Amino acid sequence: MANFWLFVIIFVLLFSQIISFKTTISDFPYSSKSMKNDHSDFKYQVEYFEVPVDHFSFSVNNTFKMRYLMNDTWQKGHDAPIFFYTGNEGDIKLFAENTGFMWDIAPEFGALLIFAEHRYYGESMPFGNKSFSDPKYFGYLTSEQALADYVDLIEYLKSQPKLKKSPVIAFGGSYGGMLSGWMRMKYPHIIQGAIAASAPVLQFTGHTDCEAFSRIVTSDFRAADPTCPKVIRKSWNAITNITSSPEGLKWLSESWQLCKPLANSSQVIILKQWLNDIYGNLAMVNYPYETSFLAPLPPNPISVMCKYLRNSTLPAKPLLLSIFQAISVYTNYTGKTKCNLIDDASPDLGTAAWNYQACTEMVMPMCSNGVHDMFEPTPWNINEFSDKCFASYKARPRPDKACKEYGCSDLSTASNIVFSNGLLDPWSSGGVLTNVSSSAVAIIIPEGAHHLDLRGKNPKDPFSVIQARNFERYSIRAWIEEYHRRMAKTKSIYY
Repeated sequence: MANFWLFVIIFVLLFSQIISFKTTISDFPYSSKSMKNDHSDFKYQVEYFEVPVDHFSFSVNNTFKMRYLMNDTWQKGHDAPIFFYTGNEGDIKLFAENTGFMWDIAPEFGALLIFAEHRYYGESMPFGNKSFSDPKYFGYLTSEQALADYVDLIEYLKSQPKLKKSPVIAFGGSYGGMLSGWMRMKYPHIIQGAIAASAPVLQFTGHTDCEAFSRIVTSDFRAADPTCPKVIRKSWNAITNITSSPEGLKWLSESWQLCKPLANSSQVIILKQWLNDIYGNLAMVNYPYETSFLAPLPPNPISVMCKYLRNSTLPAKPLLLSIFQAISVYTNYTGKTKCNLIDDASPDLGTAAWNYQACTEMVMPMCSNGVHDMFEPTPWNINEFSDKCFASYKARPRPDKACKEYGCSDLSTASNIVFSNGLLDPWSSGGVLTNVSSSAVAIIIPEGAHHLDLRGKNPKDPFSVIQARNFERYSIRAWIEEYHRRMAKTKSIYY
């Protein structure tokens, strides 16, 4: 294995020098419903494309308009590559403006950039305001339907004469990375290759330990300061004890500047889940420079946060005040937050839609034991989870659905995919960490958090992510050249 990685590093260093940069402005034949965004770094046209609500039925004929973003600044000539972002659980603009790698390399490849929005997120609502009002409306929220949307959009794009033989490379991070990898597996005649960054395609029952995510989060905090996770572990009982009385509920609500005062133990459970999400999110976006992906954050936010958690001997109330100071790095880095809403730690993402997906096909078991991790002991109980899902959505989980649809235990037939994972990223627990075929390759980024390689280049980038991007660029070029050779061969056979 050591020899393999040495070979990869040398290989990347050699080939990274041969890639040339070309910048060309070209026209695009359709932009009738477009408008420019006002972000100085990311210019795109907003487009809409009509797709079926149900791609797999001959009796449901409803359609809706899915949104996608397009930039043709660097599109060069005929059959330019199409770089296609497989949108995930949120407004597509959020991902377009946090996937700088695609923008950085588009001039080099003369590529057209497309960012497709996932159904039921952002503006792409199949039934408008009614989309989440009844199970009969949101039952069409599946990864299979979303991939079929993307196939239809790609076929539409390639119906344009200038793009008829364009190679298509899929990009995606997190759930979007799962989609990009799965799309290459399921539609290899549509997608020529995929960059599947931080894609937890193995985070399913029987394939990944449910506690692995919590252990990695804890490891990130321990690396910042060994005392930090000890303080957090101690805080759970402190919260329980303080909030056991009306006076304690009032004290914590005021001390933590909650928008709505805690009234009962059920709301305390919600508060604890909010804290869990904050800690997990911090591990995901523990980037070496200032960002605003899930929240405005300083460089290395876990290290900044842990500066407030260096004393594990504090009594309950001072300890909880230090926890509040620490989480304020996430909740109020800008100083503009007036009060804390505990309903959602990631308001920019589509929580309602993702919770439904997590209750149906994206069933990713999570647990903690409070010994090997810093969290309150929480076992995974599929029956309790199923009952909660049914109460919320009148739907029961299908834990094995994703693995049946796309494969988990055997991915050996996968090709032309780079699975990249950062070891700081808790989702790497369910990522592909070893090569699965000769061209479906795993890239490890030791200093990388959640899909750091998909972000734009930055002077503070660690060496490992620079090398990962070089390998991804080399792979993309190889896939494009492979496609053109095949097209030329096919043409010679038939003509």
